[in-house]
Amino acid sequence: MLGEAVKKKLLEGTVIPAHPLALTQDRQLDEAGQRALTRYYIDAGVGGIAVGVHTTQFEIRDPEFDLYEKVLTIAIEETKSADVADDFIKVAGICGPIEQAVREASFCKEIGYDLGLLSMGGLHHLTEEELLERAKKVAGIIPLFGFYLQPAVGGRNFSYDFWERFAAIPNVYAIKIAPFDRYCSIDVVRAVCHSPRNEEIALYTGNDDNIMNDLLTTFKFAIGDRMVEKNIVGGLLGHWSVWTKKVVESFEEIKEARKQAMIPGDLLTLGQQITDANAAIFDSRNSFKGSIAGINEILARQGLLRGNWCLANHEVLSPGQAEELDRVYSSYPHLHDDEFVKENLSKWFTK
Repeated sequence: MLGEAVKKKLLEGTVIPAHPLALTQDRQLDEAGQRALTRYYIDAGVGGIAVGVHTTQFEIRDPEFDLYEKVLTIAIEETKSADVADDFIKVAGICGPIEQAVREASFCKEIGYDLGLLSMGGLHHLTEEELLERAKKVAGIIPLFGFYLQPAVGGRNFSYDFWERFAAIPNVYAIKIAPFDRYCSIDVVRAVCHSPRNEEIALYTGNDDNIMNDLLTTFKFAIGDRMVEKNIVGGLLGHWSVWTKKVVESFEEIKEARKQAMIPGDLLTLGQQITDANAAIFDSRNSFKGSIAGINEILARQGLLRGNWCLANHEVLSPGQAEELDRVYSSYPHLHDDEFVKENLSKWFTK
């Protein structure tokens, strides 16, 4: 079962960055850097962290690196050291065939993670029915955070029926909507609205290309003789792993706008600027090939990482991506939190 404090925060909505991986130039784990990143997110005021997910690099599970348990353990240790609040949401990435997913879920539950973000990526040989059975088995171990991953980075399109049945699984408490497709995103919201468990499931955006609109939209569907409303209450995003202090500040503005039922035009403009910045960071022009390196590059420029290196040799900045990062950095100085990082960097690395 999900703890009540965590469940309350999850349903209210919060900022959950997808935690990157800190490496040395020879592609070994930089433990000091890994701990510093977690401290950065906590001090930036996030409501949780997600570790072992796409931004952390799926290759941490490969036998040649064998970093999955180490990296997830470091994050838990840092949350304990920081004495985070009881409602701080700790999400562990879970993926792979059912045997692997069950093993990862058991480990994450044992060391203190609240939810498992269950990826369906890389399992194209399985039917929707088989994936639902897999989800039920993992949900028997740890509360689930569903994940609709975009096809460009290993996901696939799912039917409306899949999400309606997924929402019926008793231990599902949230779904990250990240297909980068408005039609598919609406499928998930509509499916949850039709579920008897509607009020128990929090929706989070993973659509890094449409963050602001997702968070400012109230979805409405006619179900029988009543109108059901649902909001995407927070985000679990790779994009939110950079400039995170500013993300938290913007999220507070979003919450206030929702409370007042008034959407200032400035927030929509900000959303467009965030999407433009994301295009550079996530390398949208090259089918997102440089997305992880792009995140790492921003963090390296701030001094939070030693470099933009990834475990896989092919995970590098695309031609022209560095120049695009230069452009958005200079175009949108109000989006980055360089001063906050500069003021705290030595503290995060010397704790």
